[in-house]
Amino acid sequence: MSTRIVKELVYEAPLSDVAAMLADQSFREEVCVATRATKYAVTVKGVHGDPLEVRIEYSQPTEGLPGFAKKLVGSEVDIVQSETWTSLEHGDIHVTIPGKPGEMVGTAVLTEADGVTTETVTMDVTVKIPLVAGKIEDLIGKNLGRALRAEHRAGVAWLAR
Repeated sequence: MSTRIVKELVYEAPLSDVAAMLADQSFREEVCVATRATKYAVTVKGVHGDPLEVRIEYSQPTEGLPGFAKKLVGSEVDIVQSETWTSLEHGDIHVTIPGKPGEMVGTAVLTEADGVTTETVTMDVTVKIPLVAGKIEDLIGKNLGRALRAEHRAGVAWLAR
């Protein structure tokens, strides 16, 4: 089983500008700061359609998480996010927590209408721990929502420059 999460991020900018932002290492580093990553490394290789490869390795504090979740990951959780953008409009996303039984797999799709771009992020969260998988998937979904809101705020500010 898995839990599907769908979030839309709307930017008052053309698709080409949003795609360029998502391909910019400095922007991705700003997002790491905005999401309170305690350490991070961002690598961007290639160009859209080449394909573009984005890899973000970061650590997040687990303060505020329920006790059962902290027992699984500790005081900090390491996360690896890999994205493959085969075009300006489509990226495949894979997120793992090394050494832990779960992952997030999905897509980011950009669409433009009248100069406004919507990024639709669809992720399937899978946790392979009997009895508590659903609770952890819900928790990951809430954290993903918070992270995407922080990314959106950083993106709006980035595009306004």
